[in-house]
Amino acid sequence: MTETVAAVDAPAGSKHATWFRVVAIAEAISWTGLLIGMLFKYVLSDNEIGVKIFGPIHGGIFVAYVLTVAVVRKPLRWTWPTTLLALAASIPPLFTWFFELWAARTNRLG
Repeated sequence: MTETVAAVDAPAGSKHATWFRVVAIAEAISWTGLLIGMLFKYVLSDNEIGVKIFGPIHGGIFVAYVLTVAVVRKPLRWTWPTTLLALAASIPPLFTWFFELWAARTNRLG
């Protein structure tokens, strides 16, 4: 019962923060899967299955991340520099996760 009350009393931006966190971490995990698939394809063997599986998954989650940043920036009151940093974090591997950690520590997730 107290969990329900806590969810009702939560700040308005918390659902946006939760959604952002989920997508940011999923993007980092999909990047990791794609990198492992590329390691097998180009270094360890000629097996392309990892890239065939994680390539489209990562592509879809990447698009979801960019759209999520666009949707949550106003409810989370992000400035343009913060928004651009969030978008730039989608390019290097695992940086969406690092951005999420930084945003949580600096109270940019509400």
